Amino acid sequence: MATYTLSKPQPLLLTSSSSTSIGGRKKKKSVVHVSATVNASVASPANEEGRLERPRWAGETPLSRLVGTLISFKPLYSLMKLGARRVLISTAEKSNVPWREMTRQILESDVYQELETVLNPSVVYPDYYLKPFHAYDEGNLSWLAAAEAEAATISIAIRAIPTASSIDEATQAVRGTWLNTVEQYHLQYSGNSAVHDILDIGCSVGVSTRFLSDKFPLANITGLDLSPYFLSVAKYNERRKPMNKPVRWIHANGEDTGLPSNSFDLVSLSYLFHELPAQATVNMVKEVFRLLRPGGTMAVTDNSPKSKVLQELPPVLFTLMKSTEPFLDEYYLLDLEGAMREAGFVNVISVLTDPRHRTVTGMVPL
Repeated sequence: MATYTLSKPQPLLLTSSSSTSIGGRKKKKSVVHVSATVNASVASPANEEGRLERPRWAGETPLSRLVGTLISFKPLYSLMKLGARRVLISTAEKSNVPWREMTRQILESDVYQELETVLNPSVVYPDYYLKPFHAYDEGNLSWLAAAEAEAATISIAIRAIPTASSIDEATQAVRGTWLNTVEQYHLQYSGNSAVHDILDIGCSVGVSTRFLSDKFPLANITGLDLSPYFLSVAKYNERRKPMNKPVRWIHANGEDTGLPSNSFDLVSLSYLFHELPAQATVNMVKEVFRLLRPGGTMAVTDNSPKSKVLQELPPVLFTLMKSTEPFLDEYYLLDLEGAMREAGFVNVISVLTDPRHRTVTGMVPL
């Protein structure tokens, strides 16, 4: 574990060429607003599983070791990191996600005043959280990472549903299927179908939190994240556009939340586990089990090791991806369903809910 001093806001430096710049004069772009109202009936590509248990480029295969060797060479790693960032931004903007304009609006807002309202000074950051991550030298502990998080999250849906005619359609296909899968699971296996209290672990800037609020409008929702910068943006966004009920934002480690046992009916973890070392994931699964009431549901959505799309990624793409995701190998090697069963969960089910992602659900026994 390590201590960490929060950084002051830094000037925005982006490494992508476009007519929209952050410094100097700027060409005005309209910022995309994705509706949290989802419709899972939107057409999407087939959710096909590949022939392997996991991609050849992940785990302990020769190909994975080769990629790891390339990434470990620092000059090459720096180029990969820069390349990955450029690909992310350019791909998003080609799909009409105004990445840099969204980022600029956050960084030029009064979001900074939220930091002291969410910051928990007693938090001790795990060593893994202090490593470079997602092409940010400070990982998730920076204003730039927080300002870019929503655009990056929107891009997840676009990559999953590349045939979608709009951002909203892609989002509906990805988020709608996820939410409906969670709701149907809870209705089928919970002795009490009512969802009164929801915890969103790894809530980031509150995108998944807002979708949960829309799906379960009467529920009390808590968003928890280890980055006070992300939580500041989440709270700022909620202030601009309130959710169905006020959200409680908590700055804490999902491995040891400090929240009371048996206090939630649903704990959601969206696109989080691939960002963690395997042991941190196992610790978090155990913590979720402690937090849920009998009949409560744990719901994970994340990359699917069996996704045909991910198994067939071109070498350039999976190499760039692994250069910004230091724990991908551990994620793909971990038996998540087994870890959930070992923690005490029953009725553990994994479903490919879009071409790239799975939703894994489990219940605390009644």
